[in-house]
Amino acid sequence: MARNTEVIRQWTILREIEASSGVTIRRLAEVTNVTTRTIRRDLEALQEAGFPLYDVSDEGPKLWKLNRRPFRTLDGTAFTLSELSALYFSRTLVECLAAPPFGQDLRSAFAKLETALSPRMRRFLDRLPDVIHVKTEPTRKHDEELQRAAIARLLDAILHQHRLDMRYHSLSSRREKRYRIDPYRLVYAQGALYLFAYVPRYQQMRTFAVDRIRHLAPLDETFAPVEDLSNTVFPHSLGIHHGTPEHIELEFASDVAPYVQERTWHPSQALLTRRDGTLVVTMNVCTDGALRSWIRSFGSSVRVKAPMTLVQQIAGDLDRARSRYR
Repeated sequence: MARNTEVIRQWTILREIEASSGVTIRRLAEVTNVTTRTIRRDLEALQEAGFPLYDVSDEGPKLWKLNRRPFRTLDGTAFTLSELSALYFSRTLVECLAAPPFGQDLRSAFAKLETALSPRMRRFLDRLPDVIHVKTEPTRKHDEELQRAAIARLLDAILHQHRLDMRYHSLSSRREKRYRIDPYRLVYAQGALYLFAYVPRYQQMRTFAVDRIRHLAPLDETFAPVEDLSNTVFPHSLGIHHGTPEHIELEFASDVAPYVQERTWHPSQALLTRRDGTLVVTMNVCTDGALRSWIRSFGSSVRVKAPMTLVQQIAGDLDRARSRYR
């Protein structure tokens, strides 16, 4: 987690400098809770990475500033028509997927891009949604203002590694619970935002739906990460769950085999096409609700071969579904 901590700290430094008219190294050290020597190394690293940071020294202490137009070199860039078309199309896609509070910033950024277009080019590009359209994923209903406030507080706590007191509505118990959490990461998946957080009381990492958070309060405590999440985003699930992976074997009928074969459902998958056109798929995933829902979506065109516990679960699901039509 050390590398992630460094990146988070350096991002915090950039934001602090950008939000001010000049900030001292001592102030940056206080904000990030590290030594001034570490801050100097961070500033050197950011300058080497190309960020337009500079220092000024008048009569008082040296102040660090950020060039207010760091991307001024783009002013002379001439986009081609195909590049502008691609950007304009991506606007539809990105705005559909953007989680709050980033949606408004994206709309503002694209609005600035539009000012560089001539009226005739804008009229042409406005026709693109009639040619190419993006179907949005189902999204959860939520209180936008409440969620925006929760996300802002979570982002701040994640960046500064501050422990939080949280009230959360649990769907499984259908009641509100209280947690002390160490927030690690926000993840956007399946039309909603989720929080990865370590719960010291249970000594385990848990996933919380942000729209079910009822209240967040920062505690006067910081935390040291106990788990590296640099490459972990529900790695063993077809959905948004955690679990121990198992070896899964499925047999698909020939009528759906081409559809299944042309997609990557999970990085661990292996495919074997038989002479009769049926397809055997193996993968190492957790047997959660997302996997069972995916299997059931193929109806009679799929058969679970292993493990036996999953065979029994799917058979039970089908029996219960059948009983509803009797």
